[in-house]
Amino acid sequence: MAGEEDGPKEGQGARHRAVPSSRIGRLSGFGRLAGGVAGGMLAEGARRVASGERVRMNDLVLTPGNIGRLTERLSHLRGAAMKMGQMLSMDAGDALPPELSEILGKLRDNADFMPPRQLDRVLAEEWGADWRKNFRRFEPRPIAAASIGQVHRALTRDGRTLAIKVQYPGVKQSIDSDVDNVATLLRVTGLLPKELDVAPLLAAAKEQLHEEADYRREGRMIQRYRELLAGHRAFVVPTLEEELTRDRILAMSYEEGRPVEQLGDQPQEVRDSVFAQVIELVARELFEWGLMQTDPNFANYRYREADRKIVLLDFGATREVDAQVQQSYRNLLRAGLDRDHAGVRQAAIDAQFMSPTVVDKHGDAIDRMIAIILGEMAKDAPFDFGDRGFVPMLRDEGMAIAQDKSIWHIPPAETLFVQRKVSGTALLGARIGAVVNIHAIVRDVLERTSAS
Repeated sequence: MAGEEDGPKEGQGARHRAVPSSRIGRLSGFGRLAGGVAGGMLAEGARRVASGERVRMNDLVLTPGNIGRLTERLSHLRGAAMKMGQMLSMDAGDALPPELSEILGKLRDNADFMPPRQLDRVLAEEWGADWRKNFRRFEPRPIAAASIGQVHRALTRDGRTLAIKVQYPGVKQSIDSDVDNVATLLRVTGLLPKELDVAPLLAAAKEQLHEEADYRREGRMIQRYRELLAGHRAFVVPTLEEELTRDRILAMSYEEGRPVEQLGDQPQEVRDSVFAQVIELVARELFEWGLMQTDPNFANYRYREADRKIVLLDFGATREVDAQVQQSYRNLLRAGLDRDHAGVRQAAIDAQFMSPTVVDKHGDAIDRMIAIILGEMAKDAPFDFGDRGFVPMLRDEGMAIAQDKSIWHIPPAETLFVQRKVSGTALLGARIGAVVNIHAIVRDVLERTSAS
């Protein structure tokens, strides 16, 4: 469904709930959350001391009650809180403690939605008090509710079915403070491991949220992707409805489709074909167009079974790819395809994925990680994305390096945006159990774009 991200589903806790629109209202929400967590810690600590148990701070924070409080309050605030759930769970997924992964997964998959009165107020402010005259029907319950806004299905007077994305009030103005508050909360509660440097993720979250909150910009990105994919038989991009689009309203054609991440029940050839198209699209974004939709949220891809097409959604996080970043990835992938171990290591340094100091101090661990990756993914043969057996080995090697604070290094922001998309795409392949010759696809795109 065009514009759909994480839809409110009956029986899964989705409900009407007003979005706090003022800075004070949102700050008080974080305050109540911190107080609730602290109270829960005190109560649980007293109970354990009374029963003679040994008490550890981490055990007190990560109680089921506190996990519930964190999830409930952060999903109520939407905006930055929801986006942090999406970003951290995808970017750092395998490195996070299971308790935090549980919280972030719930934030990614569930969102409350505005009550009718608050929704009507936003629509009236953008379209005028008589906005209903444009429609035969406007469904008050959203078909999707996500971090920035919620999506409604509507039928125009001339019979067209549209997806109308409506931005939550106050979200745009509170982005920076919300991200900082979420990060502080997760640090204070001990839910973020000290070894994990999330500073670049926080900066990326702020930048991406500001771009996603600009609905007119997103409309322009929809139109660019329609032009780039014109005539491509595998993909569908919604049609922008410019006359109805406003600062806080994005109107587009409604496109049928089921979530791609639910294709696990489909025949292997269907899953493989869909995912091969997705990989080729990402490669073309990076090396041919220099334009990439950088949000790897699984719900941004939907599958239309009637004609076996992939519907592309949510272009708010679309951005130009720097030429230097393009070349860095080209060098890295060429070395990987050639199984050039030393070339991969040097390309990773040149791309600023890691510093020369890291190689000097932890060269053996770096070489083992490269060997694991090349051994798994550089074969000119189908790769089973559902087989994640090598991930714990990478995690163990990586966390050992991360514990050395003297060599902590933050890649450039532009690289982080691209890497989020690449990593998220791999996770989608794992989710649906796709088996694809990634070597052949990437090699073909690199060869076709070598003169670009």
